[in-house]
Amino acid sequence: MILEYENKKPSIHNKTFVAKSADLIGDVTLKENSSIWFNCVLRADKNSIFVGKCSNIQDGSVVHISKEHSTIIGNYVTIGHNVTVHACKIADNVLVGMGSIILDGVEIEENVLIGAGSVVTPGKKIPSGSLVLGSPARVVRKLTDEEIYNIKQSAYNYKEYVIKYSKKY
Repeated sequence: MILEYENKKPSIHNKTFVAKSADLIGDVTLKENSSIWFNCVLRADKNSIFVGKCSNIQDGSVVHISKEHSTIIGNYVTIGHNVTVHACKIADNVLVGMGSIILDGVEIEENVLIGAGSVVTPGKKIPSGSLVLGSPARVVRKLTDEEIYNIKQSAYNYKEYVIKYSKKY
């Protein structure tokens, strides 16, 4: 469902895929080749949500904001299944593993992998090139060049799904 809230309606680039079971509410912006998968909710009722080009938010994930913070998701970002992203900034080329929780005021720099099930606590700053694991999440090491490359490949894989699913639905 695409829903206007307080005179703000989602802005969706014509080269995106939004599953019919996904809900986009209020001041949401989706850029080219981004994708919002089945049973996702992006609710921007008091602030804005921005999803950059070639980024994907996978099945069952929730993206929300707070009065104090918008949610900004950069380019070539993969948000895995059943992730909660709340009032934070995620830079380009980041992968957030399945079931993770990213809380208010978090800033994740580029080229970061957040491992599945991690909880990134409020206000935490994650430096570029980090592997982050745990609850509470902590940086465990630097990523290799191959791991950084694979993060971007994940986003490119979903770009291909955008093309295929857009033709079917």
